[in-house]
Amino acid sequence: MSPRRSAAEALGTRAAILERSVAISSAEGLEGLTIGRLALELGMSKSGVLGHFGCKEALQLAVLDRAGEIFRAEVWEPARPAAPGLTRLRALCETWISYLERGVFPGGCFFVAAAHEFDGRPGPVRDVVEARFDAWRGRLRKEARRAVDAGELPSGADPDQLAFELLGAVMALNHALQLHRDPEAPSRARHAVRTRLDA
Repeated sequence: MSPRRSAAEALGTRAAILERSVAISSAEGLEGLTIGRLALELGMSKSGVLGHFGCKEALQLAVLDRAGEIFRAEVWEPARPAAPGLTRLRALCETWISYLERGVFPGGCFFVAAAHEFDGRPGPVRDVVEARFDAWRGRLRKEARRAVDAGELPSGADPDQLAFELLGAVMALNHALQLHRDPEAPSRARHAVRTRLDA
């Protein structure tokens, strides 16, 4: 076997482990992710799984990175071509709501679930989850600031407050979909966003 083929196969195996890990973690939490379970489900040895990551925490961090890539592809990339400011903020909210409505992750928003699991526990996993939320809140705040500067939102509008309220609306949507299976929740979230951005 050529070194190139061997490296490609290793990357393919790592990707398969990550995809399965993301699905499990989404529904059962990052702590529900065990090397033994992955090995069994993927037809690998435990050492074969560990060989790609080294330890469980490294696997959890890799899973967070992969979930971040999926979120970016599903939410940010479709909205990115929109004009900066209010237009892009509306587009971001729509792709964000759609991502939850379509059930991209089996357990709802991956990062909301991870935050609930790790928000009271110090360590690298919590730090990454916090950084992801900070980055997303920063993106919302940036577009809100652009909208204020362009006169698309009132001059006294507070971008931090707006980002807080938008996060709250979409987290409420995630809760309504996951806990209550409420089919009206996406419409309610869209109405909340529209009301807030049209105020």
